[in-house]
Parts: sequence; C-alpha cells; structure tokens
Amino acid sequence: MPELEEYLTIGQASERLGLATSALRFYEDKGLISSLRTVGGQRRYARDVLRRVSFIRAAQQVGLPLAEIKESLDALPAHRAPTQEEWQRLAEAWRPLLDEQIATLVGIRDRLAGCIGCGCQSLDSCDVFNPDDVAAQQGPGAHFLTL
Repeated sequence: MPELEEYLTIGQASERLGLATSALRFYEDKGLISSLRTVGGQRRYARDVLRRVSFIRAAQQVGLPLAEIKESLDALPAHRAPTQEEWQRLAEAWRPLLDEQIATLVGIRDRLAGCIGCGCQSLDSCDVFNPDDVAAQQGPGAHFLTL
C-alpha cells in the first residue's frame, strides 16, 4: 500500500468537499470514486478524489444522471488526476446534452404562465414537454412535470 500520509481519510475528504461521509460512501458504492482500505478496513482516498467529487456534484447540479456521470468518469484514468485536456474532452462530450437541457428550460420559462394555468393533464397543447401528445397514452395526470 502506498504511504497512507499521502491519502485522505473519509473525514478529511468529507471536510474538504463540504459533504457528509455518507455521500462519499454512496459515490463509492455506485462506482464513481474508489478508495484504498487500511488493514483495519478504514477508507483512504487519493487526493484526486476531491476533483472527481467536485465534478460529480457539478454534473448532478446540471441534471446529469449518475449512470451518465459514471460512464464519463470511467473514460478517465483511474489512478491519477485527469489532465486539463481530459477534463476538456469530457466537457465537450456533454455540451450537446447541456444545450438541449438549456433549450428545454428556456422553453419552459417562456411558456410558464400558460402551462401553470392551462390544466391540460396530458399537456396536449404543450410543445415543450409533449409535442405529439404522447402522454395521453399514459393515462390521466401530469407525466412530465418532475423537474
């Protein structure tokens, strides 16, 4: 095992990231980050986990699902901090998805007053959420307003 002094305990990583230790354990359980274990089973994180978790949090804040975040992180080197070029490549790969989300949010913002008051359970007049009234096939109730 590498020198443990070079690694962060779960408490140190948690404090540096401003997250609960349970969040780090959750990310590790989902395969988003990894740790080494001491002989006593305590977690030790390489310092690049700080960047990775910051990246995960930023990706979550823009609405990317954990599965997609994991897929992206899996393309990065596992045992060293990614380079600026590697982060840039990953960011560029997400650009079309983010542009699509931005366009959807702008559409919602611009039509919000009409959507709030219309009461269309299948959103048959809403070309933002339901352009072809496919929600009518799913039965009554709002199906797309889970932002």
